[in-house]
Formats: sequence, C-alpha cells, structure tokens
Amino acid sequence: MKERETDLKDPVTKAIQRRVSVLQLAEVLGNVSEACRCSGMNRTSFYEWKKRFQTQGIEGLKNLPPIHRTHPQRTPPAVEAKVIAASLDHPDWGCLKLEACVKSQGIHVSSTTIQKILLCHNLGSRPQRWLRLEKKYLMEGLPLNSEAVRKIEQYNPCFKERYTAVNRPGELLAQDSFYVGTLSDLGQIYLHAVVDMYNSFAFGLLYAGRAPKCAVAVLRNQVLPFFREKKIPVGAVVTDNGREFYGKETHYENFLALNGVKHRRPQGRNPKTNGFIERFKRTVLKEFFLIAFQNKFYNTVEGLQADFDVWLAAYNYERPHLGYRNFGKRPIDMIND
Repeated sequence: MKERETDLKDPVTKAIQRRVSVLQLAEVLGNVSEACRCSGMNRTSFYEWKKRFQTQGIEGLKNLPPIHRTHPQRTPPAVEAKVIAASLDHPDWGCLKLEACVKSQGIHVSSTTIQKILLCHNLGSRPQRWLRLEKKYLMEGLPLNSEAVRKIEQYNPCFKERYTAVNRPGELLAQDSFYVGTLSDLGQIYLHAVVDMYNSFAFGLLYAGRAPKCAVAVLRNQVLPFFREKKIPVGAVVTDNGREFYGKETHYENFLALNGVKHRRPQGRNPKTNGFIERFKRTVLKEFFLIAFQNKFYNTVEGLQADFDVWLAAYNYERPHLGYRNFGKRPIDMIND
C-alpha cells in the first residue's frame, strides 16, 4: 500500500497520469478543444503527446531529458581565443575577412560561427572591438599607432583627454556650464559642473544663468573647500571659450589667479578636447535631469539642487566607475588612495 502511495506521489507518474487522462477525455468527449480547455493543455501539446503515445506507448508520455549546456560541436576555447585575437588585430574587418584570416592559420571556422563568438564576447560591432583594443593597450601599457588613435577618438569622445598627463587628484579639473531644464518662474536653468580629470569626482551648482559669478561660485563654495579639506592643491582648470570664462568681465580669471590656479583653454569648436565634462554632461542629463523633470514638478532651484546633490553623492561615493582610470573604483577611492 505504501509503495503504491509513493508511486502516485512521484512527479513522473503524476505527469504521465495527467497526460493519459487528457487523451482519454478527448476520446470520451469526441472534442479535442473541449478536452484541452478543461485540462489546461494547449492543442499543440495535446497532439504532440498523442503522437508520442501512439508511437512509444507510456514511455512516450515521459518528459524528455534536459539538453546539455555544453554542446559536443561547440567551438574549442583555443579556437575562440584565436578568433578574438584576429578581430582585435583587425577591428574594422567583417566576419568574412576574419574567416579568411583564421583559415590562413589552419583554423576552419565559418563566418556565422565567428559572428556568434564575437557577439558572445561583446565584440560584435566595430566600436566594441576598437574600445576593447584600447582597453587592452591601456592595461598592457603598449602604444597605439596614429590610425588606431584616430579610430578610437571617433568612437570615444573623451579619448583625447586620456593622453593629458594627470598624475594626482586636483592636478587638472574640467569645468563647463550647460542647460538642464526650465522652471516656470525662473526660466532656463544651467548646471555649472566641475570634474576632476584624475578620478571623475564631480561637483555641480544650479543657477538661472551663465554669468561669470555663477562659474566662480561652484569653485568657491564646493571645489576649493573640498580639496583644502583633503589637503590637495588644485593645479589648473580647463574650460571652453564661453563668456562665463572669457567674457569682458574678468571675475573668473581673477578668482583663479587669486587662488593660485592656472586657467587652460582647449582647442575651440572641438568637444573632444574637453571630453571629461562632455561625458559627465551626457551622464547627468540622461540619468538624473531627464528622469527628475518627468517625475516631479520643481518651482525652485533649491528643490532641484537638493535632489541633484543626492544623485551626485551616489555618483561620487557609491557608484563604481568603469573608465580607463578608475577601473571599477569609486571616485572617492581614487582620492583617498
């Protein structure tokens, strides 16, 4: 008796009995659709189980064994490694050229398989291969030729700044101001942002304007006090040619001179030369301001600044940065190190 109860509780036996009962019900009713509706089985499955029962009997109503995760025809890891190496040696080549390349090395892999290998390793597109090549060279300390530099600059706006020698926190800061949104009573709101080019540590103040005094305020109220507390000297600030930095009023340049900070100007009409601030601009607009203005109504700059400060604290103190200088560290870790 106990053995029979055990058999009835067996999941395999239960599944077989359920499928047999559906087949019997369809035969009694003479209506497959009604039998499937009563049992909760779709018609495709019903006909599949019926066919297997007719050809294999009760054994055909058992579940098939699971498919192995490792397919016997899978490309060997050594071959995958050579395909990846060839794709990084020639990032602009397509799968047909890569197929011919590895074939010359005695490796016979189809272009379709090569595409699958590249996709599995996040190398399916040309930009992905160029940026992976850049990371490889940065990790191994090898130089890039002029063609590689030109291509990487095309796919990565802030690449040019990577060759700016920055050896410590505070040595070189990037500053800019940009439009983030409009408040009904105040008009257009601008974020005056500063980013440390050594570790991506960022500062920002919101103002209803782009006057030189606003650009000075973020340095006076946030940047310089922070570095003084850390006992880190500030070397220079790089900005674009905006009026807040180079206008008729010389408040900004006078303030930097009084604090012993140099002022550097990048190449005009080329955002790549100030790539750090451009990358921060894209991040903050996408991850904070776009979401904030959609989910909440702001009628004061103070309210928007308070929410922005919360996001910025997470950006600086909690969020790992996967850039070429931080390599997964938080900006505050780079400063403390």
